[in-house]
Amino acid sequence: MNLKAQNAAAPLRVGWSRLRAWLEGGGQAPAARRRPEGGSGSAFWVMVQKEMGDHVRSWRFTILIGIIVLACIGSIYSSISSIRSGGQEEQGNATFLFLKMFTLSSTTLSIPTFTTFLSWLGPLIGISLGFDAVNSERNKGTLGRLLSQPVYRDDFLKAKFTASLLLIAVVVFSLGLLVTGLGLLTIGYPPTPEEFWRILFFLIIATVYIGFWLNLSILFSIRFRQAATSALSGIAAWLFLTLFYSMIISLIDSATAVSEMAPLSEQLRHVHFILALNRLSPTELFSETITTLLSPGIRSLGPLTMDQLVGAISSPLSLGQSLLLVWPQLTGLLAATVLCFGLSYYLFMRQEVRSRN
Repeated sequence: MNLKAQNAAAPLRVGWSRLRAWLEGGGQAPAARRRPEGGSGSAFWVMVQKEMGDHVRSWRFTILIGIIVLACIGSIYSSISSIRSGGQEEQGNATFLFLKMFTLSSTTLSIPTFTTFLSWLGPLIGISLGFDAVNSERNKGTLGRLLSQPVYRDDFLKAKFTASLLLIAVVVFSLGLLVTGLGLLTIGYPPTPEEFWRILFFLIIATVYIGFWLNLSILFSIRFRQAATSALSGIAAWLFLTLFYSMIISLIDSATAVSEMAPLSEQLRHVHFILALNRLSPTELFSETITTLLSPGIRSLGPLTMDQLVGAISSPLSLGQSLLLVWPQLTGLLAATVLCFGLSYYLFMRQEVRSRN
C-alpha cells in the first residue's frame, strides 16, 4: 500500500520541482537560460580554425604577405649595409647594436627601415582580413543560416576577430624572428636580454596596432553591406591617418604659430597643443612607442628646457624607464583598439541578421 502511494506521489514531486526551478529562473526554462557545457566553447574554436584556414588559403593574404616579406628583406639588407659601412663607428658604439637592425637604414640605398615598412604595410593586413568579415556572410546568405544553429551571435563576431588577430600575431612574430635570425648571421653575436625584451615588446605593440586596423575594418564591414564600400572606407581611413593627417596638423601649426619673441610659457603651450593633436592619430602613437623602445637613447617625447637638461646623465634608458615613457601612448593605442571592437560589437548585436530576399 505504501509502495502504491509513493508511485502515485512521484509525478507530483517531479512537477513541483520543475515549477520551483521555473520560478527561480525568472520564468525561463533551464535549457533556455543556461549555455550547454562545452558546446559553445567547442563551436567557437571550430569557427576560429575555419576562419584561419580560409584566410591562409586566400590569394589576397598570400599576395600581401609576399609584398611585406620582400619589403622587410629589403629593409634588412639596407640596415646590414649601413652597419657594415660604418664599421669603426659602430665598433666604438656597440651598445644596442642588435636593435639597429630594426631602426637603421642605408643612406645610399634609400630604403626605409623595418619599422617604417611595418607601420605602413601592417595596416593593410588588418584591413584585408576584416573588410568583408560580416557583410560577405550576409550577402551570401550564410549569416542567417549560421546563427540559426546553436551558435551564439557574440561568439560569431569574437571568432572572426580572434582568428584574424592570431594570424596577425603569427605574421608579425615570424617577421621579427626573421630579422633576428638574419641579425645573428650578419652581426655574429646574439642579442642581450634587454634587447630581446625590447624586440618582444615591439612585436606585441605592432600586433596591437595592426589589431586596431582589423577592428576598424570589421566595424566598416558591419556598417556597410557591400564589401567594396567597406574596403574603400578602410583604405581611406588608412591614407588619411597615415599621410594627410600630418599635413593638416602642419597647416594648423603654421596658422597658430606664436612669435619667437613670445614668452616661453606660450611657446611651450603651443608645442604641447600640436603634440596633443598629433597623438590623436594611432599611427603617431605607434611611431612614438616603437621609436622609444628600439632607441634607448631617446629620453623624452616632448620639448626639453634647459632646466630639465641641467644635471641629466647622458646614458640610455633602461627597459622599465622606456616603458614608463611610452605608457600614455600605449594606453591610447589600446583604448582605440578596444573602442573600435566595442562599437563593432554594439552594432552587430543590434542588427537584423535575417535575409531580406
